[in-house]
Amino acid sequence: MAWSKPILCAARLFTPLAAAMILFVFSARPAAIGANAESYHPGELLVATDEMKDPRFVESVIYLVKDDAEGTLGLVINRPLAKGPIDDLLKGMGASPKGSKLEITVHYGGPVSSRQGFLLHTDDVTLDSSIRVKGGIAMTADVQMIAAIAAGKGPQRYLFALGYAGWAPGQLKVEIERKSWFTVSADKALIFGADAENKWRRASDKRQIPL
Repeated sequence: MAWSKPILCAARLFTPLAAAMILFVFSARPAAIGANAESYHPGELLVATDEMKDPRFVESVIYLVKDDAEGTLGLVINRPLAKGPIDDLLKGMGASPKGSKLEITVHYGGPVSSRQGFLLHTDDVTLDSSIRVKGGIAMTADVQMIAAIAAGKGPQRYLFALGYAGWAPGQLKVEIERKSWFTVSADKALIFGADAENKWRRASDKRQIPL
């Protein structure tokens, strides 16, 4: 299956420069003095409730890469867009193909910077620009990691997304209090599983509702 032109055009922004910018802006920093650490959820899954009215996020499951006093960044993990040859994706990024027969799925990561690529992956393989989150999960925004996957030297599990979901400081907390979202613990089987259509239900089933 060949990639669509919009996917390849978007992938061209998946560069080391973009990786450096994202690392600077979104790398985890200590919470502000006096901040309640329990109100932040990095490394957890943010799950839309039945009360979610925003069509961009209905039945969405989002892995929270960063969540602190400076804001929140997450990647939607249950909205696949297309699947195609990883070598074609590399060529679209301006990188050399590796002669790989592997195919890779591109996901909708969120409405912000929809032409920027992000790779969520296990942290068995990382780059200097990778952001380690928790529980063996990392995020990288560098085409070198896609090349490593194509060459058979990449992380064991991964999910490639275009765009991200972002919230200003305090914004997500308000939305959670309004019952638009809840959080649950993350697990690799759910994050990287191929059954995207069941991820929202599986994540919802993890919720602990007080009696």
